[in-house]
Amino acid sequence: MVELRSILFLAYMVLMTLPVATFLMLGVFLPRVPRYRFIRLWSRLAVWGARVIAGIRDHVEGAQNIHGRPHIIMCKHSSTWETVFLQLVMPPMSFIAKRELVWIPFFGWGFALFSPILIDRGRAAEAMQQIIEQGRVRRDQGFWITIFPEGTRIAAGKKGRYKPGGARLALELGMPILPVAHNAGYLWPKHGWRTFPGRITLSVGKPIETAGRTADDLTREVEHWIESETARLGDPRGLA
Repeated sequence: MVELRSILFLAYMVLMTLPVATFLMLGVFLPRVPRYRFIRLWSRLAVWGARVIAGIRDHVEGAQNIHGRPHIIMCKHSSTWETVFLQLVMPPMSFIAKRELVWIPFFGWGFALFSPILIDRGRAAEAMQQIIEQGRVRRDQGFWITIFPEGTRIAAGKKGRYKPGGARLALELGMPILPVAHNAGYLWPKHGWRTFPGRITLSVGKPIETAGRTADDLTREVEHWIESETARLGDPRGLA
């Protein structure tokens, strides 16, 4: 049953993405924030497919912590799910991502319309300055900024090294940090094509003010909260 639902969901995502991404290219003519809200249609359809076809339900804790001026969102990254679902629960936001993503036909073109902060990994020495410069522009446009502090997807139940780039960006731009944990990696794993039914919980922590702090201190606090919260949420496979 899991295999059948996984195949159907994968087929749905492929068949849905091409026509929807083509339609959403019309959003290129809109201002950035209205354009962002318009092209979230793909994310809504993806989450709907996950619920109805794959049996992946969702639940949000700490939604009351999402308010005020733009924040730096620092989130656990173990799945594709959070990159999609965050768009539906957070204010308009800009992902920090590698430039190569926008070269992927249809998906990449649509992703570019979300006004991401793109970095050139071939120029690693300049990457932080690229992020700060583009981040300042996005903040002033009204976007929150999302960064995955471990740098890449980490398998569920595992932990990567938390990098200080997100905290440095928050300090440079004078923005609070919003920590986010979840247990999506168990149901929509980083490797393979199978998804599993259950209920994913996205937990949003209290904002962390950055004034007078150091990047290393902030990174340690974010790491402690995210890892502790992720452990508390546990493995959701089979939960209704």
